[in-house]
Amino acid sequence: MSWGTELWDQFDNLEKHTQWGIEFVEKYNKFVKERSEIEVNYAKQIRNLSKKYQPKKNSREEEESKYTFCRAFFTTLNELNDYAGQHEVIAENLTSQIISELTRYLQELKAERKSHFHDGRKAQQYIESSWKQLESCKRRFERDCKEADRAQQYFEKMDADINVTKADVEKARQQAQMRHQMATDSKNEYSSYLQKFNQEQNDHYYTIIPNIFQKLQDMEEKRIERIGVCMKTFAEVDRQVLPIVGKCLDGMTTAAESIEPKTDSKQVVEAYKSGFEPPGDVEFEDYSQAMKRTVSENSLSNSKEGKEKSSSKSKPKLWPFIKKNKITLNSHVRSLIEGSGPEDFSHLPPEQRRKKLQGKIDDLNKDIHKEMDQRDALTKMKDVYVKNPQMGDPASVDPRLAEIGQNIEKLQAEVQKFEGWLAEVEEKMPSKSDSNRRSGFYEAQSNTAVSNNCAQDRESPDGSYTEEQNSETQVKAIINPNTIPSTMPDFDEEFDDDDTLPTIGTCKALYPFEGHNEGTIAVAEGELLYVIEEDKGDGWTRVRRNEEEEGYVPTSYIEVNLEPNAKDS
Repeated sequence: MSWGTELWDQFDNLEKHTQWGIEFVEKYNKFVKERSEIEVNYAKQIRNLSKKYQPKKNSREEEESKYTFCRAFFTTLNELNDYAGQHEVIAENLTSQIISELTRYLQELKAERKSHFHDGRKAQQYIESSWKQLESCKRRFERDCKEADRAQQYFEKMDADINVTKADVEKARQQAQMRHQMATDSKNEYSSYLQKFNQEQNDHYYTIIPNIFQKLQDMEEKRIERIGVCMKTFAEVDRQVLPIVGKCLDGMTTAAESIEPKTDSKQVVEAYKSGFEPPGDVEFEDYSQAMKRTVSENSLSNSKEGKEKSSSKSKPKLWPFIKKNKITLNSHVRSLIEGSGPEDFSHLPPEQRRKKLQGKIDDLNKDIHKEMDQRDALTKMKDVYVKNPQMGDPASVDPRLAEIGQNIEKLQAEVQKFEGWLAEVEEKMPSKSDSNRRSGFYEAQSNTAVSNNCAQDRESPDGSYTEEQNSETQVKAIINPNTIPSTMPDFDEEFDDDDTLPTIGTCKALYPFEGHNEGTIAVAEGELLYVIEEDKGDGWTRVRRNEEEEGYVPTSYIEVNLEPNAKDS
């Protein structure tokens, strides 16, 4: 159907309809703009989320990257960042392929519509003007006919009247002829203009208006087709990024499937294994020997004194890791393991020290390789300069070569130093066969030794019995005997003695010790203290600062100088 033939009289309605079509295009363009803004904001929020949870540039990042679940999470964050980039691509394509095109097309559409309706109004005005001229000719012809008829009647009346002179009759006859001629001319003019108007009206309604309306119809159909193309592009823009989005999601899935619980649990062992052997069985202390002695007045007092002395010297060691001290000690151990320390990492447990030393050696070897590569490159450059002096002076490379040679020698000396420390650690670490023999020996002795243990050996410092031997052993396993002893003395009971112990020597603090636990004393690096009780094998030495301040410090933290008589005793 053609608008020109079917809607020839609907000029105003077509004008309203085409205007509504333009408004619809503007509305759809606004819709796409808002969708593009949503995609941009969404991508921005996704990127911010990914950035927020990205690992920070510190030592913790290196530790976390060892675990498969952490690496999977970092991969997920990276894939999520790429996923956000695809939403930015959607926004860019919507802007370039739809919004920009529709904005330009709207301007063209408005200009085209304005031109067509301008031509239509011009044709409408012309046909209306022609109609008015036709009506004017028609009215003139009608007026002239009436005037001619009245003039003819007047002439006939004058001609019939005998009293009228011949001159008056002649004048009336001439007037009637003139009016008749004017009516004839008006008739001819009206007839001619009527034919012209009919032709113009035919052209207007069958040629001019149909052509204009056909152009409007073509314009409207192109507008609808363009909207359809934009809607298809709207979907294709999303479809184009689906493969990459699918790869991002596949990457997340692959990362999740790469998580290995067994590997992570082994990594915990690698990270915290101290290399120490578990403690052996507690020896049985026989207190019944005193009962076999002959009781006498003299021996009674002596035996009482002996019992008191033996009981004071052989008090059972209390469990050092009671609940109130677990948190404090664990945090202190972690700070010692992760914190800074001596260059040879002697503050770490053997296994951790071995790993640190091996890592340091690997880093130094990498640096040596880099320096060697630079030396090789400079050597080749020098050879080129020697063969082609115009390219450069060979002597200009010598200072740099000498500097690199010195760097390599320093690095190699560092490697030898750390390799020596590594060999020392590996010599001290027990072998697996020794561990198996010891574990078998412990199992053989456990049936007899455990049955002989007194209840006092399980007594905690607060007076209650404890079964937390496993927890104690686990914490002991991560403590370096060179850093914090595996057992702690029974601080509370020994400090209850009223007698002041004599000084048996002096000591100098090699490292600072904070002394958070009950019964310990804080010391500063380089501080001089008095030794009042030497290490009994538990890794702790009792020292005194003055008459009121005394306590235990790790033996590995101090340099002890005992008096000769103390050493002999």
